[in-house]
Amino acid sequence: MVAFCSFALDGIAANPALPAPLLLRLIAFDGGGHGPPFQALHRPGLPEPAVAAVLTHPVVDARVRFATSGQAEPEQRARLANDPSPKVRAALAYGPEWTHDPRTKVRPLPDAVCGRLLADPEPSVRSALLESPHLAPSFLASLVRHADPAARRAALRVWDDLTADGRTTLLDDPDPGVRRAAALCGCPHDARLTAALLREPATLPGALRRGLLDRADAERFLAEGVHLAELAGNPSLPADLVDRLAADPDDEVRLAVSLRPELTEAQRAAIDFTVAPYARGDVDWVAAGIADQDVLRRAATSAHSLLRRAAARSPHLPPGLLRLLAEDTDDLVRTHLAVHHPDTPEEVLMSVYARLGGTFSAWMATGHPRFPREGLAARYADHPDGIYRQLAVRDPAAGPELIERLSHDPDVRTRQAATRDPRLPLARLVEALAVPELAHSAGANPALPPREMAAVMEEAGVPA
Repeated sequence: MVAFCSFALDGIAANPALPAPLLLRLIAFDGGGHGPPFQALHRPGLPEPAVAAVLTHPVVDARVRFATSGQAEPEQRARLANDPSPKVRAALAYGPEWTHDPRTKVRPLPDAVCGRLLADPEPSVRSALLESPHLAPSFLASLVRHADPAARRAALRVWDDLTADGRTTLLDDPDPGVRRAAALCGCPHDARLTAALLREPATLPGALRRGLLDRADAERFLAEGVHLAELAGNPSLPADLVDRLAADPDDEVRLAVSLRPELTEAQRAAIDFTVAPYARGDVDWVAAGIADQDVLRRAATSAHSLLRRAAARSPHLPPGLLRLLAEDTDDLVRTHLAVHHPDTPEEVLMSVYARLGGTFSAWMATGHPRFPREGLAARYADHPDGIYRQLAVRDPAAGPELIERLSHDPDVRTRQAATRDPRLPLARLVEALAVPELAHSAGANPALPPREMAAVMEEAGVPA
């Protein structure tokens, strides 16, 4: 009999080797009114009997957790569209709030299911759907003529994909809020729309930043000194006015000018601007051209660190630009590469791993396809820094003796990494089930025998 720890049950719920009968037993658990462990409902590839058990689970929160699982197939989650609880339907409508891999996009629910949720009698379900970041472009485009103004506003999220008739319909919408929002979408190519938006305080900043300005309006706002940072980034701003803003006393204005796409490197270098150490590099024209090789080349070869940070977030960098940014001295450039590019060199991955530590580095070490494995035990098993000793566990050549030794390491993350490893001797694995900081890792170890899993479940009160 294993000494029970609640963390061990959570680990078992995530264990990839959990046998189907024990999984079904765990999913049926009411958890004292809280339902089964979160990890059991967010497992990838739940078998059909388990899905069926979740869909009819008496605990509402259990169905909510499954509705927000980034691991479940959308067709599986969609079966909750007729759930009796509005809380479950709203959770389904919004969808997952996180995934195990930040590079992974959640597949949207089928359009027909979204339509059913948008017709739900509960306002909370309808609003959750329209706020969801996971809606298919085809569904959003279908909302152009929907009876609900909030739904028509959601259609603006795919403005560039709408037909000319669809855009005109939204620009002429009976709801003034929808019309204003549509005009903000259309103003980059329409001076008339821009002029109208400039007359309204609510839409003025957006129109200054994106709209097609005539010279008189641009000069007027420049003279008034209003919203100059927005004006400085406007693509239609005449070149001589750009030059005037490049010398503005406000650093935010000068920074906005420095990011303009038409500037040469010499022109950027002539501007006195400051880049915050942890500014992400949110540059509109680079984000819009995230797969455009010319855009990526201009940004990646720039002396401007924000442009290089923006380029480093593209998974489409060609080998030459990838090598260039891999040698960049800017920490965030290398961090963005490590997160977004599947071919990031090992030395960059290792440097980012060591610098950031914590949960992010643990994800990168296990989830990045280029993160090294071979030779790590010999290099790092006795390293003075625990964040490196964790890596020794990843080495396929590490033996059971080393894994057991690392399960006693002074660094808790190293102990946990070793405890999750199936090479850990069974006696130590069973012992770790009763150690609070190791119990979850031990429960999740695929080498844990089913009899030990069942023993933990029995002590946790999970009915047979």
